[in-house]
Amino acid sequence: MHIAEAGEGPLVLLLHGFPESWYSWRHQLTALAEAGYHAVAPDQRGYGRTGGPDAVDRYTIHHLAGDALGLIPALGARQAVVVGHDWGAPVAWHTALVRPDAVRAVAGLSVPPLPRGGRPPTEALRELAGDAHYMLHFQAIGPAEAELERDLGTTFRRLLAGRAALAPGSQPLVPDGGGFLDVFADPPRLPGWLTEDDITFFTDEFTKDGFHRPLHWYRNLDRNWELTAAWHGARITPPALLIAGEQDMVVANARTRQAIPALTSYVPALREPVWLPGCGHWTQQERPQEVNAALIDFLRSLD
Repeated sequence: MHIAEAGEGPLVLLLHGFPESWYSWRHQLTALAEAGYHAVAPDQRGYGRTGGPDAVDRYTIHHLAGDALGLIPALGARQAVVVGHDWGAPVAWHTALVRPDAVRAVAGLSVPPLPRGGRPPTEALRELAGDAHYMLHFQAIGPAEAELERDLGTTFRRLLAGRAALAPGSQPLVPDGGGFLDVFADPPRLPGWLTEDDITFFTDEFTKDGFHRPLHWYRNLDRNWELTAAWHGARITPPALLIAGEQDMVVANARTRQAIPALTSYVPALREPVWLPGCGHWTQQERPQEVNAALIDFLRSLD
């Protein structure tokens, strides 16, 4: 696995989401290092300079959590604090669920810890939003890749800066006859937290291998549900933290926000969530100072 790292001290793994790379943690690596930690951000399986196999079934949650757990001894540590954003958050939560002995603490950005449901996820999503839900749109191999790879600059501009096209709390639904990028407006300008150099970095990272392997993460939703049956009803026991933007489409709806306090039955050591006013989905890139402060406070509370 390709990693970016900084600092010395207790190990902190930083797991990126879709469609990103280690670079999404560029602001956290140096801040955590200066605070006395060994911060490590890998390109996860299927991404960037790590790459990965082409088979869909090699991207299950067991593979992804196994990759994170394999890094801990490879980096000379016995335990790590595991932090994940977007898709990296479920990887972090599951890593803490299956190996609490190796996870000193866990933090999720954007995506809260969700217990295993009683039926396959695609069935629940179809009932919620029909076939238009973007995760269902990603299930077929080919169409999503073609759309997202057609113009990488446009793809990253819309995904990272075009969130205003979504009403607060709305589900990202793919319009009939359209594509995933139609969910997002083409931004007239980049926000202050995102530069042309950032767009260029992400574009360059996806130029060689595209979106095929990263999309496989979504194509294992039901397989993950089957593979985690043995943990149904199990609890995440390490100390835990959720950091999220108040305008993040994942948690912005009132129903989700109201359900978060009840998650302590699933994650008993879950701290009070850190809500970032005015922040969207790309949490640690949009609000690096606030995220850095929250993570460092959480880490120091463990000592």
